[in-house]
Amino acid sequence: MVSKIFALLCAPVILFSLTTAAPAQEKVNKNAHEGRWEGNVIRSDPEKSTLTVRNVDSNLERIVHYDSGTRWVSQKHGSKKFNDIDQSQVKDNDRVIAIGIWDR
Repeated sequence: MVSKIFALLCAPVILFSLTTAAPAQEKVNKNAHEGRWEGNVIRSDPEKSTLTVRNVDSNLERIVHYDSGTRWVSQKHGSKKFNDIDQSQVKDNDRVIAIGIWDR
């Protein structure tokens, strides 16, 4: 009986938190297009906070911009575990997957 009352009291709190978080997320998704770019690092410029990444399947290159809020992780092939790293550990010719928001 106590667990049912507890569940009934918690349900409005959970629903309220979901409804307040959802509109903000929708606003971001309407105005921005999420993108994914996979390839090898050709050049890195820590002063401008950019990586030039060449696509794996073609010779197309994109400049990937990052900032202090960028999360850097590494993963061994076939592993499900991610390791946190910092930007200085990403070198030229490293294979990367960049996920973020397209500028244009």
